[in-house]
Amino acid sequence: MRLLVLGTGVMAKNQLTHFSKIDGVTVVGAVDTDPDRLSAFADKFGIEQRFLSLDQAIAWGEFDAATNITPDRVHHPTTMALIAAGKHVLCEKPLAENYPKALEMTEAAEKAGVINMVNLTYRNVAPLQRAREMVLSGELGTIKHVEASYLQSWLVSRAWGDWRTESTWLWRLSTGHGSNGVLGDVGIHILDFAAYGAATDIDHVFARLKTFNKAPGGQIGEYMLDANDSFTMSVDFANGALGVIHASRWATGHLNELKLRIYGERGSLEVIHRPAGSELRGCLGDDVETATWKEIEVPPVPTNYQRFAEAVASGIQPDPNFRHAANLQKVLDLAMETERERRELKV
Repeated sequence: MRLLVLGTGVMAKNQLTHFSKIDGVTVVGAVDTDPDRLSAFADKFGIEQRFLSLDQAIAWGEFDAATNITPDRVHHPTTMALIAAGKHVLCEKPLAENYPKALEMTEAAEKAGVINMVNLTYRNVAPLQRAREMVLSGELGTIKHVEASYLQSWLVSRAWGDWRTESTWLWRLSTGHGSNGVLGDVGIHILDFAAYGAATDIDHVFARLKTFNKAPGGQIGEYMLDANDSFTMSVDFANGALGVIHASRWATGHLNELKLRIYGERGSLEVIHRPAGSELRGCLGDDVETATWKEIEVPPVPTNYQRFAEAVASGIQPDPNFRHAANLQKVLDLAMETERERRELKV
């Protein structure tokens, strides 16, 4: 697979670390509107072909697939151009700013017959994959209740950098720069984490969003800091289970932690993912009587990057695809609407 990298920011470096380890994948070009950033990235990874616009890269055309790592607002126009050029696309999440645009991307990719995949990176978490298998096999019985959280602390910690001075982070706090806040940024991750792990879809949602004051006048330079920082959400799942999902960038002491608890009539599971690693614990069988939790060993799973490369080679569409991400975007859009209207909405 000849791969084009579209966008050369922080996430691009992370992706290239993975793609460089996959046999048969060659990164043949990189695109960025910032010439200095483009040069530094291409030099670091030994990429010869460098373009300041996607149009230039498409005109060159010597690539099979692209990984789209641009800011959220740019996903739609750039992905549509790649699909029109007949290129396979791995797009960062969220797929688009809203459901109509995400659906347009989905239908275009399906009509063109190109491999389309969204980089919901926590599908790479092996304990999540194993939890889903156990739910589907019936080991927990009927699922009754689900709790999920995504906790970050980069608004109170400089562990990832200083958002007060670095535009890498500031744009994520500004709706005017294409951000839908913590809901749009990591909300899609934790919704997928919950629904995928519990092996069911969300069909009703009610959410509350909160934007906290972070600077005098709510602004730093050109950035109005008006995107939401925290959300809480109650959901009904299609299998009848009730769920509580929340996320925040103000979670002091949690650099980047996802947690999922799945409670069934015959047992329960807990998935925890942190930068240092992941774990799966279960309370099953006779242990239910004593509320004893035990760690469950889990083998590794292929990454999204490996599965995308395999899909391009085989022509077999993998999951999570654009349609799945569009359906998640619909939930996010409705969550914002429920905040405005203060009422539950059906997905």
